[in-house]
Amino acid sequence: MKSKIQEHQNTNSEETSEKNLHFDFTLDKASKTVFISREFNADLSLVWDAFTKQEILDQWVAPSPWSSKTKYMDFKVGGKRFYAMVSPEGQERWSIQEYTSISPKTNFKLFNAFADKDENPELPGSDWNYNFSEQNGKTKVSIVIYNESLARLEKMIEMGFKEGYAMTMKNLEELLATLSQK
Repeated sequence: MKSKIQEHQNTNSEETSEKNLHFDFTLDKASKTVFISREFNADLSLVWDAFTKQEILDQWVAPSPWSSKTKYMDFKVGGKRFYAMVSPEGQERWSIQEYTSISPKTNFKLFNAFADKDENPELPGSDWNYNFSEQNGKTKVSIVIYNESLARLEKMIEMGFKEGYAMTMKNLEELLATLSQK
């Protein structure tokens, strides 16, 4: 007999590109949690910067054909990032993130909520926990996203979060390859 977690679990693991870089996306509805793991063929410092510096983040974080527009970002504990995913037609989907913990080049945590253009959050939100490690010249990023409600998790999935996040990871892989050559 399957446990409730197994009944509600959907796992997708694949090797990406010719470099055999690992990508795993696991959805656990029972715990309202998403687990993402992705390897990159780049130095940890560069991957860390790609997640923590606005000028790099906006270049990859939106799935095509959308773009990312950060109104402001203050990467420090208690700091916030207010940004929108912008459709080709100009439609904006805003979110606000508050950084709750930072251990440089190892881990950071944030609280994320959808918001309106005036920075009013739509609760409930989600807690994101990013972990970074480097081994054999590859950097692994592990992300755990805990949603305060199952309805919010289901809304994210309905909006195409899984497919969109896979696209953004591909965007990042390509950007890192370009930045690594500089």
